Amino acid sequence: MKTEEQTTTKQKVIKGITFGISFIVAYFAVQYLFFDANLEDKLKDAAQELNEISPQQIDEDTRLDSASTVSDKIFKYHYTLLNLEKSEINSEEFNNYMKPNLTKSVKTSSDLKEFRKHKITMSYNYFDKNGEFITNIDVTPAMYEGE
Repeated sequence: MKTEEQTTTKQKVIKGITFGISFIVAYFAVQYLFFDANLEDKLKDAAQELNEISPQQIDEDTRLDSASTVSDKIFKYHYTLLNLEKSEINSEEFNNYMKPNLTKSVKTSSDLKEFRKHKITMSYNYFDKNGEFITNIDVTPAMYEGE
């Protein structure tokens, strides 16, 4: 059974992650995707610039470690949940909560218009404080283009 303190900590982590993701994605979307150029190169440039200022503390519980691209269609963020171990996180619960919030953010943010226009999948990878992989959440064009 979860204690109230564990639930509050998880809620803080989730809120911080959502805010941080929205801010960082919006910043780099404006910087790189509004210009006519090779999209894959622009995504790589965005990841490289983000990596130059990383790691970046998002909130007291979350750190953005790096970003990467897989192609001109996938942009990945790599986060660490600083105060949690993998054993403390129910990844299914975490995904069930985060996926709709991330999808809504990508779907509704005017700052992410260019990501949507280019049908870019946003991939969010989470690791615990010991570097153990927790989960991956992808927000695909099919998810953010739907009603």
